[in-house]
Amino acid sequence: MTTRILPAVGDPDAARAVLTLVGQLPDAEPSGPVADSTQLLDTLASLAAVSLDELPDVVLVHERIGPVPALELVREVALRFPAVGVVLITSDASPVLFSAAMDSGARGLVTLPLGYEELASRVQAAAQWAAGVRRHLGGAAEGGPAGPGGTVVTVSGAKGGVGTTVTAVQLALAARASGRTVALVDLDLQGGDIASYLDVQFRRSAVDLASISDISPRVLQDAVYVHETGLSLLLAPGEGERGEEVGERAARQILHALRGRHEVVIVDCGTHLDAAGAAAIEAAATALLVTTPDVVAVRAAKRVVRMWDRLQIRKPEETTILVNRHQRATEIQPALIQRITGTRIAGVAVPAHFKELAAVVDAGRLHDLDARSSVKQALWQLAGELGLVTATATAAQPGKELARGGDRGALGALRRRGGGR
Repeated sequence: MTTRILPAVGDPDAARAVLTLVGQLPDAEPSGPVADSTQLLDTLASLAAVSLDELPDVVLVHERIGPVPALELVREVALRFPAVGVVLITSDASPVLFSAAMDSGARGLVTLPLGYEELASRVQAAAQWAAGVRRHLGGAAEGGPAGPGGTVVTVSGAKGGVGTTVTAVQLALAARASGRTVALVDLDLQGGDIASYLDVQFRRSAVDLASISDISPRVLQDAVYVHETGLSLLLAPGEGERGEEVGERAARQILHALRGRHEVVIVDCGTHLDAAGAAAIEAAATALLVTTPDVVAVRAAKRVVRMWDRLQIRKPEETTILVNRHQRATEIQPALIQRITGTRIAGVAVPAHFKELAAVVDAGRLHDLDARSSVKQALWQLAGELGLVTATATAAQPGKELARGGDRGALGALRRRGGGR
């Protein structure tokens, strides 16, 4: 997400220094500096008159601004424009000034001489706060990020081989195609294949962020691989045993950092539940569970749903099941799976056309899947259903009504094998 920054710096030399450093921040969109307090307030007032969304996300107030003293100016901006995060730039790092700045309404304080890491951290925190206020005031654009940052969607598999990673990758590509900033995270820490599906070789992974207590934008940027499609990839480690280093706390912190910089975060949790995956599923806006319409996979899906419920990670009614490799002739239909698992069922089922995928999967070029592919169309339609893309950007054809026949025989088979309710 782009962060619009307005510096309020009276001294020309200081203004140039601030602009130079602000211009290096990832996804920053700095405006020309205003030279005094009057110009700042007039500028904000004119922007607010147009729309709340026209206001900058962050205002940087230099300590030597005038004629109104810096702390008074911070207080005035905070009172008149509560949807703007104010950061004070000062050479005084004393606890007394820090307390006074917070009392005045500042969202952060950066000490002189300016340092990249400190400035980036304070700007990011102020921007996230401003975004939350705007959503509360109803000023955010429809379809924007939910909660204190971007939307998180987890994709888990009922068992191995049901198409979890293909689903995660195509959802991310669909969201990116609609113009949104997207992070694709591989939390299948022991056997993640996102790098293989997208032909990526990168030495950084989620493990590199596990031991960092404060993930700054620069640290996050170093750990993320920007793919040719525009996706930001946070990969699983090459050495699967190192996946144990990413625990619950680290997973929550990583997702928080990614949500602060991306509108959509897609997390591939694989089929094995660990602490990191559990934290992601619990925090997600949507938890997607992929299954195939066969007895073994449906029984596995029911076990997963019950386990999530017992561990208080996710209730069945808060879980969405996607049926992959669906055929009208199959005995087990989506409606039956919904009744057995007690979950919601996705409005689209992915057809069983693996031949469409074989060439791009073998080449590690899943992003080159033909737009005419029925599998791609179904998954992109699912992305639209989940609110990840705009209707005009979805490559899918209109959804077809899910078949409901053949329930009785399949239900009997599941019950005979212990899979019925």
